[in-house]
Amino acid sequence: MSATILRPGELPSIARGGGARTIPLVTRRTGSTSLLNGMTEFEPGGAIPLHTHNCEESVLVMEGEAIAEIEGVAHRLRAGDTTFVPAGVPHRFVNASAERKLCIFWTYASIEATRTLVATGETRRIDAEQAG
Repeated sequence: MSATILRPGELPSIARGGGARTIPLVTRRTGSTSLLNGMTEFEPGGAIPLHTHNCEESVLVMEGEAIAEIEGVAHRLRAGDTTFVPAGVPHRFVNASAERKLCIFWTYASIEATRTLVATGETRRIDAEQAG
């Protein structure tokens, strides 16, 4: 295994619906054996559905303003604010702006991280969502 430099602007992204696009960064494809991370960009007013994970997650707001809905409570976040969400806690992110994009950087504490949509119960592995 060797070190890798990842340049998000040169990597493919995945449309997530709701005005959100994800760029996977550190994954099995880059040689990770213990964590996953990446970026998600939201168009103005964009949002992802309420969901849970099977492991801890941390999200850093890199650009813009977000509403992080965690266990039914809305928290307003701006660049530099960071969340910690334990496994199994329902949450989602919404772009709080109708004019500017939102960009978040996320990290999962497991290479086996999954996302379960609260509305449908559908579960997928995070790394199965990779582009390319």
